Amino acid sequence: MKIPSTVPRIAELQAPPSWRTVDFISDLHLQSAEPATFEAWRHYMESTPADAVFILGDLFEVWVGDDIVGTDLAVSPSESDGSFEEHCARVMGQAAGRLALFFMHGNRDFLVGQGLMGLCNTTLLADPTVLDFNHQRWLLSHGDALCLGDVDYMQFRRQVRSIDWQRAFLAKPLAERQAIARGLREQSEARKKSGATYADVDSGAALQQLQAAKAHILIHGHTHQPAVHDLGHGYSRVVLSDWDAAAQHPRAEVLRLTAGGLRRIALL
Repeated sequence: MKIPSTVPRIAELQAPPSWRTVDFISDLHLQSAEPATFEAWRHYMESTPADAVFILGDLFEVWVGDDIVGTDLAVSPSESDGSFEEHCARVMGQAAGRLALFFMHGNRDFLVGQGLMGLCNTTLLADPTVLDFNHQRWLLSHGDALCLGDVDYMQFRRQVRSIDWQRAFLAKPLAERQAIARGLREQSEARKKSGATYADVDSGAALQQLQAAKAHILIHGHTHQPAVHDLGHGYSRVVLSDWDAAAQHPRAEVLRLTAGGLRRIALL
């Protein structure tokens, strides 16, 4: 696979001196049909000692537009009324009241907009973004844009990330958008059951982005294959875990960054 000769513009975020602990999570795929994972995430958001939490994409299984939530989140998340998405937004808003909360688009929730971010007091991050923390630069990404070997997905990604496509999609009635999303999820599940293989992050492209960012470690999600990959020449990429609290072997993992370095923390 040919590596693009250019890399995307890389945003930068300078951590304030007061931060001591930073958490990274991704690929929770929150949905009403998976209450155990939601509860694990809610408890984590209420109890983490981190000064900042970075959600690196696919917090939601699907997001069809910010109008799926209301404009008033004053009701306690313990109340039974409100949609599942509104419960998630309340959790985010409450957490953002005591820590810095950041969100990066994934391949499932790329339609999250400034409406939800403003409602939850959350900062939307560009993909990729460099975090300058503790005198070191860390490159953050969801990871899907680096899976160059999945040609079909890369074409789909270019289509749905275009302004024109998103404007046309969001102009559709909410019920129609939800029906389209259900169809896409069914196609995705059918592909998984067929035994189709998925392309991993392209090492050459990851290395190119790291060099352009003047960083040595890439932190990303998307592939659901938590590991540390040595890219050579002092560069590496660290893959976040997905979450599934109802699995036979439950998964709910946080990657925690302190002055001592990176550490994986299993919550279940």
